[in-house]
Order: sequence, then C-alpha cells, then structure tokens
Amino acid sequence: MLKIGSHVSFSDKGLLTATGEAVSYGSSTFMIYTGAPQNTRRKPIDSLYIPEGRQAMAEAGIGEIVVHAPYIINLGSYKEDTYRLAVDFLQEEIRRTHAIGVKNIVLHPGAYTEKDPEYGIARIAEGLNEVLDGTKECDVNIALETMAGKGTEIGRTFEELASIIEKVSANDRLTICMDTCHIHDAGYDVVNDFDGVLRKFDDLIGLNRLAVIHVNDSKNPQGAAKDRHSPIGSGWIGFEAIANVVRNDALKDKPFVLETPWIGKTEATSRPMYEAEIALLRGDAEERFGGEFLTDVERLHHFFTKEDIQPRSYVLNTWELLKSDAKAKKADPREPIERLYDLVIEKRVLSGDYSEEAVNKRLTAWFAGEKWLAKL
Repeated sequence: MLKIGSHVSFSDKGLLTATGEAVSYGSSTFMIYTGAPQNTRRKPIDSLYIPEGRQAMAEAGIGEIVVHAPYIINLGSYKEDTYRLAVDFLQEEIRRTHAIGVKNIVLHPGAYTEKDPEYGIARIAEGLNEVLDGTKECDVNIALETMAGKGTEIGRTFEELASIIEKVSANDRLTICMDTCHIHDAGYDVVNDFDGVLRKFDDLIGLNRLAVIHVNDSKNPQGAAKDRHSPIGSGWIGFEAIANVVRNDALKDKPFVLETPWIGKTEATSRPMYEAEIALLRGDAEERFGGEFLTDVERLHHFFTKEDIQPRSYVLNTWELLKSDAKAKKADPREPIERLYDLVIEKRVLSGDYSEEAVNKRLTAWFAGEKWLAKL
C-alpha cells in the first residue's frame, strides 16, 4: 500500500491528536513537528501521549511516520549564538524524536547569510558532526531536505548535499528528504525527466539515503528558486507528474508527505485538500468519497470543456497571468482553484448543496484529468 499522508498538527494530546487528524485524511503515514516550528517552546516528553498515539497508529495501520525539525534551526550561521542554539536545540529534538519512536527527523540544512556557500557547507557539516556525536544513544537519522534555492540556503543542488555528507564523520545517520516543489524550483526537471533526476541523485548521493519525499506542486516555473507550494495539480508540476513521482518503482515503500497549502475564500473557511489529494494519488477516490463524487467531477469536466478550459493549460496560463498582473500592479490575486471555484458557484455547475471545502475537493479531482479519473 502506498505510504502517503500529510503534515498534521501536534497539539493538545500530542501524538494521539496527530494520529486522529491523519486518520481523518485517510493517511497511511504522516509528519509532525514536536512543537511550534517557529520557536523553542516544548512540552515535556511525558505529556505527548506517546503510548496512546502509538496504539492509535497501530489500530489505523500506520507504521512509519516522520518528524520535521523547526525552521529556527540554522546550522549554517556564522553567528555563534545562532549556531549554538541550532546545535543544542537540534539535539533536543532528536531526543524527542527518539522518544516518540520515529526514525527520521527532516532538517533544512541551513543558510550562510553574509558568508558564501563553501562556508555554509563546512559550517553545517561542523554542526552535524557535533549534533550526531551528542546523540549517539538515539536511533534517529537526520534527513537533510532538498531546498529550492531562495536566498542563501544550502541544499539547492544534490552536489551541495553530497558535500555536506562527505564532511560528516557519522554520515551513516544522514539521510535525505526530497521535496518535489523544492527540486523543481531549484531547476530539476520533475515534469519531463524525473527518472533522470533520480539517476543524478543516485550518482551523487545514492538512492539508499533517500528516506522521505515531500509531495508538493509549485506556484512557480522550473528554476524559479522561490519555494511556494501549491495544491496538487494546480501548479507548474501538475497532477500527472506528481502521480508519476509517488508511483515510481525506485521510491517504492518510501513515505510521501503532503505539505500543500490550505484553500478557502477566507481564513475561517480555508481547509486542506489532503483527503482528496491522498485518495486521488492512491487511486481510491471512489471508495473514499462514493460514486456521486466522481459523477460531480464528470460534471465539472463537461462544463469546463464547453467553456474551453483544460486543467493543465488553464493552470499554467493563470500563473503566467498572475505574474504579468503583479508586474502591472493589478489587483486580482486569485489563484487557479479560486478562479474556478468562483466560476462553478456563479454558473451553479454542481446541483448539491456543497460546502466550499466540498467544491474545492471536486475541483482538486478535476485537476487530475479525465485520463487519470478513468483509472479510478
């Protein structure tokens, strides 16, 4: 069974809460932060409902999950206080990850700020050596994440990650988290040559180190170095390319984790599309939502075909329009799925009395295209 899930919250009853949310999306894996990713405040380990969470995971058939280290960790910093915080706090996060029973903690390698890439690579390796040396008792790997290339972040190329690994003594505890949006934005051809991307990764790093895949579409064209995630199918990568990633034989049995943005007209109505994205990528949308769901998606296809709107071309044309509108300082920031939602509501395409979330789930399925839906 495809191991696919999403980032879920880790609040209230800790692992138990996270598992419940993951199950509600139909997940077979998931990713958590052990606290807020923007700060160092953490609850005691014994208050994280770990036994209860592990039991709920077992009952749901969820085995492997992933922890993500907080964003405030920057092992590439030349500032001693920032670097020291990164080393010490990452060690604590590894201990918490070990206590939860998780094998991989995903880490943004770091940024070199006012220095240069060579300094950043060496500094990150220095920090990793110290962190790993101080957590020998923990059966936890650090999964360095592939980055998009914005600013001075390290990890935008496989070569940079390979250089870090080479400089770390205990590098048997270093793995990789590959993010589809990030490598696309960094310039790798996820859409037309993902097998070639994996071959290059294997040559430079080794597929044996690939532990986690973050599954995200992108709001920007290949090589943009922006790191702006989009719901699956509504970005420059597209549903078909993402589906090819999660079904690639070389990635069999790896955990796939969605970090796609929530969708909604307002903050109050904004909801994740995880449940629909997971079901569509796994291929069990009809089982998950029922035949009426797919019938509604067929209605959308019929309507949009009459309007001469095709999923892939519409998405790419809308992103190009948004880019040109931004340059011209026009004030219609609606993204592809928002524009389509407004059109569906205006034309009363769907007969059911659906919530905004329900309509958006059906639009998410429409992005998959008729060819893919015919397989479901």
